[in-house]
Amino acid sequence: MRTDRIVVAGASLGGLRTAEQLRRNGFTGELVVVGDEPHMPYNRPPLSKEVLAGKASFDSVTFRPKAAVADVVWRLGGAIVSADLATRVVRLADGEELPYAGLVVATGLRPRRLDVPGPGPGPAQGRHVIRTIDDALALRHALRPGVQLVVVGAGFVGCEVAATARGLGAEVTVVEPEPLPLRRPLGELPARALLERHRAQGVRFALGRTVTRFTGHAGRVTGVELDDGTRVPADAVVEAVGALPNTGWLAGNGLDLSDGVLCDGQLRAVGASGVVAVGDVARFPNPRYDTVARRVEHWSVPGDSAKHAARVLLGQETADPFAPLPSFWSDQYTYRIQSFGAPALGVGDVRVLHGDPDADGAGDLVTGYHDADGRLVGVVALGGPAAVAGAAAYRSALNSSPLSLGALS
Repeated sequence: MRTDRIVVAGASLGGLRTAEQLRRNGFTGELVVVGDEPHMPYNRPPLSKEVLAGKASFDSVTFRPKAAVADVVWRLGGAIVSADLATRVVRLADGEELPYAGLVVATGLRPRRLDVPGPGPGPAQGRHVIRTIDDALALRHALRPGVQLVVVGAGFVGCEVAATARGLGAEVTVVEPEPLPLRRPLGELPARALLERHRAQGVRFALGRTVTRFTGHAGRVTGVELDDGTRVPADAVVEAVGALPNTGWLAGNGLDLSDGVLCDGQLRAVGASGVVAVGDVARFPNPRYDTVARRVEHWSVPGDSAKHAARVLLGQETADPFAPLPSFWSDQYTYRIQSFGAPALGVGDVRVLHGDPDADGAGDLVTGYHDADGRLVGVVALGGPAAVAGAAAYRSALNSSPLSLGALS
């Protein structure tokens, strides 16, 4: 085992922020960050918006590493393919082995793909996903006025792509198995308002429907066939049907990888020593809400988890476990969806805090989400700056926790 090296697996936001925090907290040994993409870390939320619209270049979304990590070794363009956590060694795609004293799992997610008959996945076949800068640029090349685009999935990425594509003049149809877009994470009130806003922009929806096959010609997609027999023509398709944690390289080490990396309340991987996980791939209990370990796919979590995990890996943890207040936003057309807290844990009790949910998709709307005890666990704004400010005003209430923070240490 090398006693002065920390390996960070994953070169996106979580990996970058953890490297910065390790240096900030006094680690002076060798720090190696390994990433499968050839690019330095960049900001992913603009991919389905400004980058896809052609309004932002790669340079404009690339993070500028702090001076503290100027000596970090970046191994880009090849992922870690396996690990032996008992001997503390990781193996790279080129066969090189890296011994380590500490390991940071920051490998994030990969897009889920539809497993149905028809042309195979890939931009050349007209089947796109949005996860990397290269994905966004490939789809941007396919979009122009009059192009028929089918977006499968009405989650955040799907709705953002639909909005951006409409702004570029594409004809957009969204296919979604749920009866409303974003109903699971946001509940019915804001979901209905969101649906009306998209329809007002000319987006067509096939709700309550699934894709059974892709139609094609000469290996390229020409449309999708739905479970009710409907055929929707398509020059291009975007599969926005969720994501899977990148944990295959950790298999065989006795970890719980059933949904990301199971961690304790300090972000230590359960079943291994010298290993922490950060960002989308980490499944951890949040004592603000309950004792259930969950992954949180929000932009704020990589940075927040990096601060905590770096201290833990260096033996500097406090008595309190990791207890973030998640937040995220989604820009669509001229409005924003802004969330604070964990609204998905309170979709059974959604209350209007401000605005009118029946205003035909117009006006601001702020909704509150409550758990089984009636406690506010999340707030979501839909609208302009006033709505976002209204949601932010509830942060102090959301910062309260029903559990002792020391309970999950």
